[in-house]
Amino acid sequence: MFSNTRILALAFGLGLAASMAGLAQGTSATAGSAAAAPAKVGIVGIQEAIASTNEGKKELDALQQRFAGKQKELKALNDEVEALKKQLQTQGDKLSEEARASSAKTIETKTKTLQRNYDDYQGEIQQAEQDVLNRLGGKMLNVLDKYASANGYSVILDVSSQQSPVLWASQATNITKELVDAYNRESPVAPSAKPAGSAGGASKPAGTTGAASKPAGTPAPPKRP
Repeated sequence: MFSNTRILALAFGLGLAASMAGLAQGTSATAGSAAAAPAKVGIVGIQEAIASTNEGKKELDALQQRFAGKQKELKALNDEVEALKKQLQTQGDKLSEEARASSAKTIETKTKTLQRNYDDYQGEIQQAEQDVLNRLGGKMLNVLDKYASANGYSVILDVSSQQSPVLWASQATNITKELVDAYNRESPVAPSAKPAGSAGGASKPAGTTGAASKPAGTPAPPKRP
């Protein structure tokens, strides 16, 4: 995903710059100079940060409205399939073999249609969400760059993914909320009317996932017959 690659690239770039600066100071310092201060490291859930900005919330609210119709269609078709299954289950012994076979075939056909429509929906909404992350991600990286430089960070690691190499980190190193606040100051957008989850992580950093929050009302996968 764009976040891991670009954030880590930025982190390594900052770390390299800090190392080169330390090397230059070391070569010019006297033998009795004090050791350099330890590098300042931070963590961030970059996808969570993007989704928690006022602009991100607004974009995700727009996605919910955009896909509301498809969500209703999927729910209606799923309810129809479930009703047919229940009807066959309760009345199957009263039907002829031909009627049972016809009913089972109808259920199978509608279930396949439901699964296909659901897969299409998932693909569309995931792509739309990724487009939002990509569009706002560049702006967030600029905010992160300024914040890291202004606050003396040598390395900032993205912990959005479950595969993040960070096993544990102090809550004090988590700058997700700070980046959200900085982003909102640089890109002033009216807060969304809907409440959204607060930014911020925990020690593993808990709550980190591979994607931003999905629009509310996202249908569950259809049940197999």
